[in-house]
Amino acid sequence: MFDYVWLIPLFPAIGFMINGFFGRRLGKKVVSWVGPSAIGLSFLTSILIFFELIGRPPTERHFEKVIFDWVVSGSLQTVIGYQIDPLSILMALMVTGVSFFIHIYSVGYMHDDPGYARYFTYLNLFVFMMLNLILANNFLLMFVGWEGVGLCSYLLIGFWYEKDSAANAGKKAFVVNRVGDFGFILGMFLLFTSLGKHGIWTLDFTEVFANASKLDTGTVTAITILLFVGACGKSAQIPIYVWLPDAMEGPTPVSSLIHAATMVTAGVYMVARCNVLYSMAPISMAIVAIIGVATAIYTASIGFCQNDIKKVLAYSTISQLGYMFLGVGVGAYSAGIFHLMTHAFFKGLLFLGAGSVMHALSGELDMRKMGALRKKIPYTFWTFFIATLAIAGIPGLSGFFSKDEILWQAFSSSHGHFLLWLVAAVAAGMTAFYMFRALFMTFFGQSRVDEHAAHHLHESPKIMTVPLMVLAVLSVIGGYIGVPHVLGGANHIHEFLAPVLGGGAEPAKAHAGISILSQAWASGGEGGGHSAALELLMMVVSVVIALIGIGIAYLFYVKNPAIPKMLAERWKGLYKLVFNKYYVDELYEILFINSLKNLGTGLWRGFDEFVIDGTINGIAYLIGMLSGAMRKIQTGLVQNYAFSMIIGGVVLVAYYIVRAIFY
Repeated sequence: MFDYVWLIPLFPAIGFMINGFFGRRLGKKVVSWVGPSAIGLSFLTSILIFFELIGRPPTERHFEKVIFDWVVSGSLQTVIGYQIDPLSILMALMVTGVSFFIHIYSVGYMHDDPGYARYFTYLNLFVFMMLNLILANNFLLMFVGWEGVGLCSYLLIGFWYEKDSAANAGKKAFVVNRVGDFGFILGMFLLFTSLGKHGIWTLDFTEVFANASKLDTGTVTAITILLFVGACGKSAQIPIYVWLPDAMEGPTPVSSLIHAATMVTAGVYMVARCNVLYSMAPISMAIVAIIGVATAIYTASIGFCQNDIKKVLAYSTISQLGYMFLGVGVGAYSAGIFHLMTHAFFKGLLFLGAGSVMHALSGELDMRKMGALRKKIPYTFWTFFIATLAIAGIPGLSGFFSKDEILWQAFSSSHGHFLLWLVAAVAAGMTAFYMFRALFMTFFGQSRVDEHAAHHLHESPKIMTVPLMVLAVLSVIGGYIGVPHVLGGANHIHEFLAPVLGGGAEPAKAHAGISILSQAWASGGEGGGHSAALELLMMVVSVVIALIGIGIAYLFYVKNPAIPKMLAERWKGLYKLVFNKYYVDELYEILFINSLKNLGTGLWRGFDEFVIDGTINGIAYLIGMLSGAMRKIQTGLVQNYAFSMIIGGVVLVAYYIVRAIFY
């Protein structure tokens, strides 16, 4: 099956072409089959390749399929080629699987939209580009997929382009991502030229990583920081995260696809793929970890005061991506990918659940106009509840295992620090609070639904609720492939990814960051007596923090709903600051957008109008003036023309006489 890896991206490409060229003529029924079927076939191919891969010994779980030579210029020879290894196939399974259920859900959600065929065209293209990104065997093809998902995000976020807010959100996502992409391409060029100095002119992953040791630490640090700038753009990390909340202007299934399984995970995947380079650059790893944990707690605080249910989920996504970067930043690459996978399940479910709520309430997004919906839309409620438990890190659900692994590695890794763990643990408690806040405001308490919406209130059709149920099951069981050794598990995902990502972070036996708990620490390997006890202790602490967050949310939004309003009045300044997202968008508007607009206006008026237009208009005026003068001698009289010829002849003769005398 390995030789057929090209089928994984091919099927979405075929779906894109069929729906793109013929969708409007084929009708909704055919489009409804073509779009999801293309992704389903890709998912099936990924499953077959996965089972063939795990049937091989770990040392033989790598395969590359070259489709054709692509760029052959001088020393640069790049191919269109795909690779199969544990990391790429796991990502392919996640992308195609989650995308498949989102496509099915979309059949019901977008059924009445006039742009139905166009929607599935864009969606298939999006998945095709994402699959090229994760399956590429070289940086250049990865970059094509990287740019491709950026283009598709513009098309999908601005899908309802008739709305100014949607059109502006699409443009914002496109422009902000270009900032990050510039860093990525600079890092790629620096990598290529740096290896070229050693006679290695390649962008192939295998060759680059095999020869990475030839690069000095400073060069690797510069390369990895530049690549991380690209990751910050795609995965919405500080300071270029501002595009992702506005991406909610697109259809809700698009939000689910972007936030759960595709575009925003690209940055985490890229850093994990380049783990050889990052492991050689401790400064870069520290930057990744610090940016990740700062983003996690910062955006979690913004989620406290958001009333738009999709905006709450958007800031939650940014915060969870921060967790993933914290994981890879402390060297726990497999833990970061593990959380990426579980996050795809419960975050995809949360967005689809939000879409189901909107479907029931005729498009309503404001949680202040919801309440008491759990009995009206029970399937949506229970699946949303499961996803909320998972993201809060409640034991037994998928999010608990992946979140705990990151927290433990942030604490115990040689690249970790107690402060990293502390901030991440607090962010976890904040996540539990604002997610249960959303749950309680939407499904509990008194009904605040307006009469018109209440009249049409109903559960979503099966084509929408079945994907919810499937993702709910995955949100429960998905974490059991990564049960830590301390709980008696085998941590299968860690072992599966080890050939690509290594053994992961090592516990630090004498780490300054954990000195405050030194009495609980004892030498010995991971899983040893006191080390295991310490890991269990930290696990209990993180769960208690999450339960405290849930308890506060219950007190505020179920038991005594007057408390939030009272606190908002008492701390009006702070509330206003957080509610307005720390005025970062407004600050960027002043610093960048307005200044660039003013620069553009200045160039338009000063250079375009004065210099370019002035030059062209001046030449035109001069020619007009000369032609006006010349026109006066065009009399049509033969004697005048003869006289002019005589004068010209006299002038020429005089010229040659003077030249002969003096020269």
